[in-house]
Formats: sequence, C-alpha cells, structure tokens
Amino acid sequence: MLNLFHNFNVRTFIRAAAWGPVILFFVEHGFSIGSIQGRSMQPTFNPDSNKLRRDVVLLNRWIAVTHEYARGDVVTLYAPDDPDRMITKRIIALEGDTVFTTLPHPDKFVKIPKGHCWFEGDDIFHSKDSNEYGPVPLALINAKVSYILLPFSRFGKIERVESSRVSVFKDD
Repeated sequence: MLNLFHNFNVRTFIRAAAWGPVILFFVEHGFSIGSIQGRSMQPTFNPDSNKLRRDVVLLNRWIAVTHEYARGDVVTLYAPDDPDRMITKRIIALEGDTVFTTLPHPDKFVKIPKGHCWFEGDDIFHSKDSNEYGPVPLALINAKVSYILLPFSRFGKIERVESSRVSVFKDD
C-alpha cells in the first residue's frame, strides 16, 4: 500500500482531487457558465430566434450570497411554479417599489413587499413572469447574468436596463 503513494500518477491525482472542494465552491458560489434558451429575453438573448442556437453566458453566483441586486439586472432564478426549472428574467422592481403591471395580472399596480422583487422577460408577449406570479422572493435568485460569451459576435457585458414598459415609484 505504501508503494502506491510513491507512484507519480497517484500523487498527481491526489493533488488534483484535493482541489475538488475549492472548484465546487467556486462553481456553486463564484462564477459558472450557462446557456439561455427560449424567447422571453429577446432581443437581449437569442435574438435570431433560432431554437438550435443558444447564447452562452457567464453567471455571477456570488450575487445570490451578497443580495446586491439592482433594477435592470438580468438574473437566473428558480421558477416559482417549478423549483426544478431555472429561468432568466430582468429585475423590474425591488422591495418598497410600486410597479404598474400588465396583463394577465389582475391589479393595475402592486407594491413590492420586503424580501421580494418583480421580474419580467424583455419580450413581454412571450414571457411568463411576475405578471403571472406576482412578486417573487429574492431567495429564488440563483445568479446574475454578467456577460454573453458565445456567439463571439455578441460577446460583451450585459447592460443594466430599466424597463420602459413599467413605471416604478420608490416610497420615501
């Protein structure tokens, strides 16, 4: 058994495996790569509507730990109606804001409660979002989408864009 640890390949494997927990922590709480599918975030993602192509993005998972969200950020979150499904949406309003809603939401405007946000897709006609779910707990947010990595022709930082479709009023 002692001779096993003198083997160069075994020592190399053990050294590499020792980094496993560090790498796992980095992927779970640091940065990782994901792909965006669907039409709800067009034209920000997948603008050509070709279902065979998906934008590949850099996800900042640390934001889910620090909770440093702002209106206009694009985030990934667990779908409120299916916790096994991850969705991508833009934060429209944060706690304390009052937001004008769109159909199918039954109320004309909603005040966002503490610990919640209002999110919508950029393509309002192809998005299942807070207009169906209502305000969503911030705890469902998994990551902030920071950069488009692929296709290379669209490589760049995701800009924070406050929605022109929704008016947000901050209570004093």
